[in-house]
Amino acid sequence: MRQIVLDTETTGLSPAQGHRIIEIGCIEMVNRRLTGREFHRFLNPDRDIDEGAVAVHGISRAQLETEPRFHEIVDEFLDFVKDAELVIHNADFDVGFLDHELKLMKHAKPRIADHCLVLDTLSLARKIHPGQRNSLDALCKRYEIDASKRDVHGALIDSELLARVYLAMTGGQSSLLLDEESDKTDRGRAARRMMDQSQGRHPADGANYKLTVIKATAAEAAAHESMLEKIRESGACVWDFD
Repeated sequence: MRQIVLDTETTGLSPAQGHRIIEIGCIEMVNRRLTGREFHRFLNPDRDIDEGAVAVHGISRAQLETEPRFHEIVDEFLDFVKDAELVIHNADFDVGFLDHELKLMKHAKPRIADHCLVLDTLSLARKIHPGQRNSLDALCKRYEIDASKRDVHGALIDSELLARVYLAMTGGQSSLLLDEESDKTDRGRAARRMMDQSQGRHPADGANYKLTVIKATAAEAAAHESMLEKIRESGACVWDFD
């Protein structure tokens, strides 16, 4: 299963008011694994950017003067997302802008739904967490995903955060952790094999490790008992029970 987590930044809130896309960020997941492949472009909108939008994403028109227009990168973009499922937070917003850009350039297939499927994680979050705040920021906090490096909104960083939220929200994070634990187990086995070999033992003899046991001195035992007495004065001491 191939999924593309996508986010856009724009000059304003509505394509009906002539606003345009100025940044597209996409990252690829295959079978719920991040592959490292990404698509990221800044775009020249040929128009001013609303002050409110600049406050959100921090991108000025001057920064975009030398960037390509949407029609110049559309083939590369559509090739990247072709036949995948787009994972988008508040998909109506981003899809509306993508459809608008395709229509402006009179593309033969002017709807993003003609190229791929769309999954709206905002709708999904509202079903899983009804009556709660389900913004990307709120979901990051809920699922303990570190968003501290995100000073302003950006299409690529928001896509990365959304990918982790989506995996956590739909149960995929557990499989990633299992893989990590498996890797740790493999590394532990390798370390034990190295220790066996260094001590002249065959790995199959691993159960016969000779562990060094250091017993407490009389003074250490007395100090320990003294500490237990202080604990007993304040209530039950769990070390008194077998």
